[in-house]
Amino acid sequence: MSFKPLDLFILITLLILGGCGWQMSEQPRYDTYEPLQGQPERTSARKPPAGTVLFQSRQTRPILTEELLRRGEERYNIYCSVCHGATGHGDGRIVQHGFPAPPSFHNEKLKAADDLHFWSAITNGAGRMYPYANRVSPEDRWAIVEWIRVLQMAESLKKERNS
Repeated sequence: MSFKPLDLFILITLLILGGCGWQMSEQPRYDTYEPLQGQPERTSARKPPAGTVLFQSRQTRPILTEELLRRGEERYNIYCSVCHGATGHGDGRIVQHGFPAPPSFHNEKLKAADDLHFWSAITNGAGRMYPYANRVSPEDRWAIVEWIRVLQMAESLKKERNS
């Protein structure tokens, strides 16, 4: 039995289409907040796991306290000092290993930047810096911003004293 090219094409097309079901629109699924089958007390919208950080969360800024500054220093030393250095001059350990230096927090542009600039850079990344939204909670981001401001003030005072 020999097939003509057109017959072969039609046969292959029918086999392919025969394997496709039209039931995709009929697959089991849940609408938002629909009760789960057999578990009417639970819905299809699950609560996020404990400790989840919302990516675009812009929480209200916490009140400046000594505890917040301590937390900011701690978080800065963990996440930021490797690149930006302990004093924010952009001379962290990565620079000593040949990586490009990040900008100094003491340049005029960053001293004039508003706090949301730093918060957003920590959240979304900036330049070569990757985002820390999934590593640093919104509260800790604000604490780091406050610590950056402390570093900037300390540098300004140091320059004033030396003048």
